[in-house]
Amino acid sequence: MAEMDTSSGGGHKKGPGVKKGKKMSTRVDLTPMVDLGFLLITFFVFTTTMSQPTAMNMNEPKDDPDQQLKVKNSGAMTILLGKSDQVYYYMGELNPETASQQFKSSNFKDIRQVILDKKKATPIGDLMYIIKSDKDATFKNAIDILDEMTINTVPPGHYAEVDMAPSEEQLVTMTEQANGIK
Repeated sequence: MAEMDTSSGGGHKKGPGVKKGKKMSTRVDLTPMVDLGFLLITFFVFTTTMSQPTAMNMNEPKDDPDQQLKVKNSGAMTILLGKSDQVYYYMGELNPETASQQFKSSNFKDIRQVILDKKKATPIGDLMYIIKSDKDATFKNAIDILDEMTINTVPPGHYAEVDMAPSEEQLVTMTEQANGIK
């Protein structure tokens, strides 16, 4: 415990021949304070709840052909992620004869409005966003487009990430070469 010695060594005599008492310095023992500090730290460490990691739910298509979801062409929008933060999209099924009119280019700044417009124009039961990443697309781009789905409150089950078809890869590559994207 803390102790203080304040004794002055006797009476208050003054004069010649009187010995002065030896003055003791005050000493405070801080050992209990350190113990208390560690007890408090231990208490707060054990009673604090750590933040739980949050993860986004991702809906991937089923591999079983009998269980696959049938999507109307009028409600489907395919989003293709290219290199250099480029986003390409088309509505419905890609027709080789009209691919130049269907296939459109965008960026992450403008794709939000395109997603919202499609959501407003399509009944929710028919709405489906198909997300496909090019081999040159970054992981950041995939996360950004999933964030756009969350920001635009697209319900789970109405978007899925699938592999890009070879014809789509070729179309993305040709568009990037025509636009000078390296």
